[in-house]
Amino acid sequence: MNSPHYILLPVSSLFITVSLVCAFFLNFLPTGAWVGMPDFVALALVFWSIHQPRKVGIGVAFVMGLLMDVHSAVHLGENALAYTLLSYLAITIHRRVLWFKPLAQSFYVLPLFMFVQAVQLIVRLIVAPAAQFPGWWYFVASIVTTLLWPVATWILLAPQRRAIDKDNTRPI
Repeated sequence: MNSPHYILLPVSSLFITVSLVCAFFLNFLPTGAWVGMPDFVALALVFWSIHQPRKVGIGVAFVMGLLMDVHSAVHLGENALAYTLLSYLAITIHRRVLWFKPLAQSFYVLPLFMFVQAVQLIVRLIVAPAAQFPGWWYFVASIVTTLLWPVATWILLAPQRRAIDKDNTRPI
């Protein structure tokens, strides 16, 4: 059974802001040290950078990165650099990604999430030479974040979907 193709309504800037704030607070959960805990801010930034690159861009990613730096008590600029690069890369591939369904889009966003974690790890290893490589399990979070991509797409596009039933009195 094929899913219907929706004509999406314009997205509200308030909804984008609320979704980014919710993602920020989800990163506040005291499970951040767990292996495989997804980065909800990165997920929301990639989603909105792909779907609304004119409203959520590199500047928003930089501010969200600074807020995450303060929250995580890491070196100031670590997350800001990673999220800025993430947003830039997401914007560069946004037209290509939108051609595919959310499950196929996951294959495009996985390298982005892996890249963000690699940037964060490289910054930590450069700034603190005594730090050790955390192991390859460190990158499981990127896989978990990618697995959440179809769910995030369904949730974040829900307010923009038009009704499936056709109403002959509507112009579109």
